[in-house]
Amino acid sequence: MKRFILVIMSFILCLVWGQSTKAAASIVHYQHSSALIYHPSQVRIVDDSSVHFITVPGRYTHMKASKKVNWVKSVSGHHVAFKTRLLLPYPGKGTEHWGNPQAIAMSKNNLMYIVYCPTTLRNRGRIVQYDLKRLGQLGVYKKPQILRTVYVKHHGKYSKRQRKLQKAIKIGPLFDTGHGQTLAFNPRDNGLYMWRDNRKRDNNDSQTTTRSYLQHINTQSLKPDRAISFHLRAHGKTFYGGGTQTFDQYGNTYFWCLNGSEAEIYKGRISGHSVKFRRTDQTLKRAPGTHVQSMGYNAKRGRLYLVADDSIVSFPAKQLNGRGSLTKHSFEWSRLVPRREMEGLTFDASGHAYLLANHNPEVLRSTSVY
Repeated sequence: MKRFILVIMSFILCLVWGQSTKAAASIVHYQHSSALIYHPSQVRIVDDSSVHFITVPGRYTHMKASKKVNWVKSVSGHHVAFKTRLLLPYPGKGTEHWGNPQAIAMSKNNLMYIVYCPTTLRNRGRIVQYDLKRLGQLGVYKKPQILRTVYVKHHGKYSKRQRKLQKAIKIGPLFDTGHGQTLAFNPRDNGLYMWRDNRKRDNNDSQTTTRSYLQHINTQSLKPDRAISFHLRAHGKTFYGGGTQTFDQYGNTYFWCLNGSEAEIYKGRISGHSVKFRRTDQTLKRAPGTHVQSMGYNAKRGRLYLVADDSIVSFPAKQLNGRGSLTKHSFEWSRLVPRREMEGLTFDASGHAYLLANHNPEVLRSTSVY
Protein backbone atom coordinates (compact mmCIF):
# COMPACT_ATOMS: atom_id res chain seq x y z
CA MET A 1 0.00 0.00 0.00
CA LYS A 2 2.81 2.39 0.93
CA ARG A 3 4.56 1.60 -2.34
CA PHE A 4 1.34 2.30 -4.27
CA ILE A 5 0.93 5.68 -2.53
CA LEU A 6 4.53 6.60 -3.31
CA VAL A 7 4.04 5.75 -6.97
CA ILE A 8 0.87 7.87 -7.14
CA MET A 9 2.61 10.81 -5.41
CA SER A 10 5.54 10.55 -7.80
CA PHE A 11 3.14 10.53 -10.75
CA ILE A 12 1.36 13.64 -9.46
CA LEU A 13 4.66 15.46 -8.88
CA CYS A 14 5.74 14.63 -12.41
CA LEU A 15 2.49 16.09 -13.77
CA VAL A 16 2.86 19.26 -11.72
CA TRP A 17 6.51 19.62 -12.69
CA GLY A 18 5.66 19.12 -16.34
CA GLN A 19 2.93 21.77 -16.22
CA SER A 20 5.24 24.27 -14.52
CA THR A 21 7.99 23.72 -17.06
CA LYS A 22 5.56 24.20 -19.91
CA ALA A 23 4.09 27.32 -18.34
CA ALA A 24 7.52 28.82 -17.77
CA ALA A 25 8.63 28.24 -21.35
CA SER A 26 8.16 30.83 -24.12
CA ILE A 27 5.26 29.79 -26.35
CA VAL A 28 5.98 29.59 -30.09
CA HIS A 29 3.11 29.65 -32.60
CA TYR A 30 4.06 28.13 -35.97
CA GLN A 31 2.42 29.76 -38.97
CA HIS A 32 2.22 27.31 -41.87
CA SER A 33 0.98 29.68 -44.58
CA SER A 34 3.33 32.28 -46.04
CA ALA A 35 3.37 35.61 -44.21
CA LEU A 36 4.14 37.59 -47.38
CA ILE A 37 2.02 39.18 -50.11
CA TYR A 38 4.04 40.45 -53.06
CA HIS A 39 3.08 41.37 -56.63
CA PRO A 40 6.31 41.98 -58.64
CA SER A 41 4.44 43.26 -61.69
CA GLN A 42 2.96 46.14 -59.69
CA VAL A 43 6.21 47.48 -58.22
CA ARG A 44 7.36 50.87 -59.47
CA ILE A 45 10.61 52.76 -58.81
CA VAL A 46 10.12 56.10 -57.03
CA ASP A 47 12.33 59.03 -57.92
CA ASP A 48 13.70 60.25 -54.58
CA SER A 49 16.37 62.45 -56.14
CA SER A 50 16.78 64.56 -52.98
CA VAL A 51 18.19 61.49 -51.17
CA HIS A 52 21.90 60.64 -51.31
CA PHE A 53 23.25 57.14 -50.78
CA ILE A 54 25.89 57.51 -48.04
CA THR A 55 28.55 54.82 -47.73
CA VAL A 56 29.63 53.63 -44.31
CA PRO A 57 32.78 55.41 -43.05
CA GLY A 58 36.05 53.55 -42.77
CA ARG A 59 36.13 54.59 -39.14
CA TYR A 60 33.40 55.94 -36.88
CA THR A 61 33.85 59.03 -34.71
CA HIS A 62 34.43 57.94 -31.11
CA MET A 63 33.14 60.39 -28.52
CA LYS A 64 35.21 60.91 -25.37
CA ALA A 65 33.58 59.53 -22.22
CA SER A 66 34.59 62.67 -20.31
CA LYS A 67 32.57 64.95 -22.57
CA LYS A 68 29.23 66.06 -21.08
CA VAL A 69 27.25 67.09 -24.19
CA ASN A 70 27.54 65.96 -27.80
CA TRP A 71 25.81 67.07 -30.97
CA VAL A 72 24.75 65.35 -34.18
CA LYS A 73 23.73 67.89 -36.85
CA SER A 74 22.68 67.96 -40.48
CA VAL A 75 25.17 69.39 -42.96
CA SER A 76 22.94 69.07 -46.02
CA GLY A 77 19.29 68.41 -46.78
CA HIS A 78 16.51 68.84 -44.22
CA HIS A 79 17.71 70.69 -41.09
CA VAL A 80 17.87 68.76 -37.81
CA ALA A 81 20.06 68.89 -34.70
CA PHE A 82 20.33 66.28 -31.95
CA LYS A 83 21.74 67.09 -28.50
CA THR A 84 22.84 64.66 -25.77
CA ARG A 85 19.89 63.56 -23.63
CA LEU A 86 21.35 60.51 -21.86
CA LEU A 87 24.95 59.36 -21.64
CA LEU A 88 24.14 55.70 -21.15
CA PRO A 89 25.76 53.69 -18.32
CA TYR A 90 29.13 52.22 -19.18
CA PRO A 91 30.05 49.80 -17.81
CA GLY A 92 26.75 48.31 -16.73
CA LYS A 93 25.82 46.77 -13.41
CA GLY A 94 28.46 44.39 -12.08
CA THR A 95 30.88 45.62 -14.80
CA GLU A 96 28.64 44.04 -17.46
CA HIS A 97 29.46 45.08 -21.01
CA TRP A 98 26.70 47.53 -21.97
CA GLY A 99 28.35 48.54 -25.18
CA ASN A 100 27.04 47.91 -28.71
CA PRO A 101 23.46 49.11 -28.18
CA GLN A 102 21.31 48.07 -31.13
CA ALA A 103 17.78 49.43 -30.69
CA ILE A 104 15.68 51.97 -28.82
CA ALA A 105 11.95 52.02 -28.11
CA MET A 106 9.71 54.26 -26.04
CA SER A 107 6.33 53.47 -24.46
CA LYS A 108 3.41 55.82 -23.79
CA ASN A 109 4.26 56.06 -20.08
CA ASN A 110 7.71 57.51 -20.77
CA LEU A 111 9.67 54.31 -20.33
CA MET A 112 12.62 53.89 -22.67
CA TYR A 113 14.03 50.49 -23.66
CA ILE A 114 17.55 49.84 -24.99
CA VAL A 115 18.76 46.54 -26.46
CA TYR A 116 22.42 45.74 -25.71
CA CYS A 117 24.11 43.03 -27.76
CA PRO A 118 27.80 42.60 -26.81
CA THR A 119 29.70 41.42 -29.87
CA THR A 120 31.44 38.70 -27.87
CA LEU A 121 28.11 36.98 -27.12
CA ARG A 122 26.95 36.88 -30.77
CA ASN A 123 23.15 36.91 -31.18
CA ARG A 124 22.54 37.23 -27.44
CA GLY A 125 21.82 40.34 -25.44
CA ARG A 126 19.55 42.00 -22.91
CA ILE A 127 16.97 44.78 -22.66
CA VAL A 128 17.39 47.59 -20.13
CA GLN A 129 14.46 49.82 -19.18
CA TYR A 130 14.97 53.49 -18.24
CA ASP A 131 12.31 55.52 -16.41
CA LEU A 132 12.75 58.87 -18.16
CA LYS A 133 10.43 60.78 -15.86
CA ARG A 134 12.33 59.68 -12.76
CA LEU A 135 15.74 60.22 -14.37
CA GLY A 136 14.69 63.75 -15.30
CA GLN A 137 13.64 64.42 -11.70
CA LEU A 138 17.07 63.27 -10.55
CA GLY A 139 18.84 65.80 -12.79
CA VAL A 140 20.20 63.53 -15.52
CA TYR A 141 19.19 65.87 -18.36
CA LYS A 142 21.15 68.74 -16.83
CA LYS A 143 24.12 66.56 -15.87
CA PRO A 144 24.24 63.60 -18.31
CA GLN A 145 27.58 62.38 -16.94
CA ILE A 146 25.99 61.19 -13.66
CA LEU A 147 24.14 58.45 -15.54
CA ARG A 148 27.26 57.35 -17.42
CA THR A 149 29.00 56.44 -14.16
CA VAL A 150 25.95 55.19 -12.24
CA TYR A 151 27.53 51.72 -11.80
CA VAL A 152 31.06 52.91 -11.03
CA LYS A 153 31.78 52.58 -7.30
CA HIS A 154 33.67 55.23 -5.36
CA HIS A 155 35.88 53.89 -2.60
CA GLY A 156 34.17 50.51 -2.92
CA LYS A 157 30.56 51.67 -2.63
CA TYR A 158 27.78 53.55 -4.39
CA SER A 159 26.70 57.05 -3.39
CA LYS A 160 23.12 57.90 -2.37
CA ARG A 161 22.53 59.58 -5.72
CA GLN A 162 23.79 56.52 -7.59
CA ARG A 163 21.42 54.28 -5.66
CA LYS A 164 18.49 56.55 -6.50
CA LEU A 165 19.44 56.51 -10.17
CA GLN A 166 19.79 52.72 -10.17
CA LYS A 167 16.19 52.39 -8.95
CA ALA A 168 15.07 54.11 -12.18
CA ILE A 169 16.81 51.41 -14.25
CA LYS A 170 15.44 47.90 -14.74
CA ILE A 171 17.79 45.25 -16.12
CA GLY A 172 16.59 42.26 -18.10
CA PRO A 173 18.30 38.85 -18.41
CA LEU A 174 20.35 37.63 -21.33
CA PHE A 175 18.33 35.92 -24.08
CA ASP A 176 18.52 35.11 -27.79
CA THR A 177 18.02 38.54 -29.35
CA GLY A 178 19.48 37.93 -32.79
CA HIS A 179 21.07 41.04 -34.26
CA GLY A 180 18.94 43.14 -31.90
CA GLN A 181 17.99 46.10 -34.11
CA THR A 182 14.23 45.57 -34.17
CA LEU A 183 12.79 46.35 -30.74
CA ALA A 184 9.68 48.52 -31.21
CA PHE A 185 6.62 49.60 -29.23
CA ASN A 186 3.15 49.02 -30.67
CA PRO A 187 0.87 51.81 -29.34
CA ARG A 188 -2.21 49.90 -30.48
CA ASP A 189 -1.78 47.06 -27.96
CA ASN A 190 0.96 48.59 -25.76
CA GLY A 191 3.21 45.67 -26.64
CA LEU A 192 6.96 45.42 -27.22
CA TYR A 193 8.05 43.32 -30.19
CA MET A 194 11.34 42.30 -31.73
CA TRP A 195 12.53 39.86 -34.38
CA ARG A 196 14.99 37.11 -33.52
CA ASP A 197 17.19 37.39 -36.59
CA ASN A 198 20.35 35.45 -35.79
CA ARG A 199 23.30 36.39 -37.98
CA LYS A 200 26.18 34.25 -39.15
CA ARG A 201 28.72 36.91 -38.22
CA ASP A 202 28.75 40.11 -36.16
CA ASN A 203 28.23 42.45 -39.10
CA ASN A 204 25.26 42.78 -41.48
CA ASP A 205 25.82 39.39 -43.11
CA SER A 206 23.05 36.94 -43.90
CA GLN A 207 20.83 35.34 -41.30
CA THR A 208 21.31 31.76 -40.20
CA THR A 209 17.84 30.65 -41.33
CA THR A 210 15.06 31.82 -43.65
CA ARG A 211 12.51 31.09 -40.90
CA SER A 212 11.57 34.26 -39.03
CA TYR A 213 10.69 34.59 -35.36
CA LEU A 214 8.77 37.63 -34.16
CA GLN A 215 8.89 37.81 -30.37
CA HIS A 216 6.59 39.56 -27.91
CA ILE A 217 8.58 41.00 -24.99
CA ASN A 218 7.14 40.88 -21.48
CA THR A 219 7.66 44.35 -19.99
CA GLN A 220 7.95 42.92 -16.48
CA SER A 221 10.56 40.22 -17.14
CA LEU A 222 12.13 42.04 -20.16
CA LYS A 223 12.38 38.77 -22.07
CA PRO A 224 10.18 37.01 -24.67
CA ASP A 225 7.03 35.30 -23.43
CA ARG A 226 5.71 34.21 -26.84
CA ALA A 227 6.75 34.19 -30.48
CA ILE A 228 5.40 33.60 -33.97
CA SER A 229 7.46 31.52 -36.38
CA PHE A 230 6.88 32.03 -40.11
CA HIS A 231 8.37 32.32 -43.61
CA LEU A 232 8.25 35.28 -45.99
CA ARG A 233 7.67 33.46 -49.28
CA ALA A 234 6.17 34.59 -52.59
CA HIS A 235 6.53 33.60 -56.25
CA GLY A 236 9.04 30.86 -55.48
CA LYS A 237 11.35 33.15 -53.49
CA THR A 238 12.04 33.41 -49.76
CA PHE A 239 12.82 36.83 -48.30
CA TYR A 240 14.56 37.82 -45.10
CA GLY A 241 12.94 40.15 -42.58
CA GLY A 242 13.83 41.58 -39.23
CA GLY A 243 16.58 44.07 -39.99
CA THR A 244 14.46 46.96 -38.71
CA GLN A 245 10.98 47.51 -37.28
CA THR A 246 8.58 50.27 -36.29
CA PHE A 247 4.84 50.70 -35.65
CA ASP A 248 2.41 53.49 -36.51
CA GLN A 249 -0.43 54.58 -34.21
CA TYR A 250 -2.85 52.21 -35.97
CA GLY A 251 -0.82 49.11 -35.12
CA ASN A 252 0.70 48.61 -38.57
CA THR A 253 4.29 47.36 -38.48
CA TYR A 254 6.98 48.20 -41.03
CA PHE A 255 10.51 47.19 -41.95
CA TRP A 256 12.88 48.12 -44.76
CA CYS A 257 15.85 46.48 -46.45
CA LEU A 258 18.33 47.06 -49.23
CA ASN A 259 18.18 45.75 -52.78
CA GLY A 260 21.49 46.97 -54.15
CA SER A 261 21.31 50.73 -53.59
CA GLU A 262 17.49 50.74 -53.59
CA ALA A 263 15.21 50.55 -50.54
CA GLU A 264 12.30 48.10 -50.28
CA ILE A 265 9.59 48.72 -47.68
CA TYR A 266 7.30 46.13 -46.08
CA LYS A 267 4.07 46.76 -44.17
CA GLY A 268 2.21 44.28 -42.00
CA ARG A 269 -0.05 43.37 -39.09
CA ILE A 270 0.57 41.15 -36.07
CA SER A 271 -2.15 39.10 -34.40
CA GLY A 272 -1.90 36.70 -31.48
CA HIS A 273 -0.91 33.68 -33.58
CA SER A 274 0.06 34.97 -37.02
CA VAL A 275 1.56 37.82 -39.01
CA LYS A 276 0.97 39.10 -42.52
CA PHE A 277 3.25 41.42 -44.50
CA ARG A 278 3.09 42.87 -47.96
CA ARG A 279 5.98 44.23 -49.89
CA THR A 280 4.71 47.70 -50.74
CA ASP A 281 4.42 48.53 -54.43
CA GLN A 282 7.02 51.30 -54.37
CA THR A 283 10.80 50.89 -54.26
CA LEU A 284 12.93 53.92 -53.42
CA LYS A 285 15.57 54.49 -56.10
CA ARG A 286 18.06 55.72 -53.53
CA ALA A 287 18.30 54.18 -50.08
CA PRO A 288 19.86 56.45 -47.43
CA GLY A 289 23.04 54.39 -47.10
CA THR A 290 24.96 51.13 -47.08
CA HIS A 291 24.10 50.03 -43.54
CA VAL A 292 20.44 49.42 -42.67
CA GLN A 293 20.33 50.59 -39.05
CA SER A 294 16.82 51.50 -37.96
CA MET A 295 13.30 52.61 -38.82
CA GLY A 296 11.13 55.10 -36.93
CA TYR A 297 7.64 56.56 -37.03
CA ASN A 298 6.60 60.04 -35.86
CA ALA A 299 2.88 60.05 -35.01
CA LYS A 300 2.93 63.85 -34.71
CA ARG A 301 3.81 64.21 -38.39
CA GLY A 302 2.65 60.83 -39.71
CA ARG A 303 6.03 60.11 -41.28
CA LEU A 304 8.23 57.02 -41.55
CA TYR A 305 12.02 57.33 -41.20
CA LEU A 306 14.69 55.08 -42.74
CA VAL A 307 17.99 55.30 -40.87
CA ALA A 308 21.48 54.52 -42.15
CA ASP A 309 24.77 55.77 -40.71
CA ASP A 310 24.92 59.59 -41.09
CA SER A 311 21.83 59.57 -43.28
CA ILE A 312 18.06 59.67 -42.60
CA VAL A 313 15.18 59.90 -45.08
CA SER A 314 11.49 60.30 -44.21
CA PHE A 315 8.16 60.35 -46.05
CA PRO A 316 4.41 60.25 -45.23
CA ALA A 317 3.35 56.76 -44.14
CA LYS A 318 -0.08 57.12 -45.76
CA GLN A 319 1.58 57.36 -49.18
CA LEU A 320 2.38 53.63 -48.95
CA ASN A 321 -1.33 52.75 -48.92
CA GLY A 322 -2.69 50.78 -51.86
CA ARG A 323 -0.49 51.07 -54.93
CA GLY A 324 1.24 54.03 -53.25
CA SER A 325 1.44 57.74 -54.06
CA LEU A 326 5.03 58.74 -53.25
CA THR A 327 6.60 61.40 -55.48
CA LYS A 328 9.98 63.13 -55.43
CA HIS A 329 8.36 65.88 -53.34
CA SER A 330 7.42 63.42 -50.54
CA PHE A 331 10.92 63.07 -49.13
CA GLU A 332 12.96 64.86 -46.48
CA TRP A 333 16.58 63.76 -46.31
CA SER A 334 19.36 64.75 -43.89
CA ARG A 335 23.07 64.08 -43.99
CA LEU A 336 24.57 64.15 -40.50
CA VAL A 337 27.92 64.72 -38.79
CA PRO A 338 30.02 63.64 -36.97
CA ARG A 339 30.21 60.15 -38.41
CA ARG A 340 28.58 58.20 -35.59
CA GLU A 341 27.18 54.69 -35.77
CA MET A 342 23.46 55.46 -35.60
CA GLU A 343 21.73 52.47 -34.07
CA GLY A 344 18.12 53.54 -33.51
CA LEU A 345 15.46 56.23 -33.81
CA THR A 346 12.21 56.68 -31.89
CA PHE A 347 9.84 59.55 -31.07
CA ASP A 348 7.99 60.94 -28.07
CA ALA A 349 4.40 62.22 -28.07
CA SER A 350 5.55 65.78 -28.85
CA GLY A 351 7.21 64.69 -32.10
CA HIS A 352 10.81 65.05 -30.88
CA ALA A 353 13.19 62.35 -32.08
CA TYR A 354 15.51 60.26 -29.88
CA LEU A 355 18.62 59.04 -31.67
CA LEU A 356 20.61 56.10 -30.29
CA ALA A 357 24.30 56.39 -31.14
CA ASN A 358 27.27 54.16 -30.40
CA HIS A 359 30.94 54.94 -29.56
CA ASN A 360 30.27 55.83 -26.68
CA PRO A 361 26.64 54.78 -26.18
CA GLU A 362 24.24 57.68 -25.77
CA VAL A 363 20.76 58.94 -26.62
CA LEU A 364 20.45 62.34 -28.30
CA ARG A 365 17.16 64.28 -28.61
CA SER A 366 16.22 66.55 -31.50
CA THR A 367 16.04 70.22 -30.55
CA SER A 368 12.76 70.60 -32.48
CA VAL A 369 9.96 68.45 -33.87
CA TYR A 370 11.56 66.29 -36.56
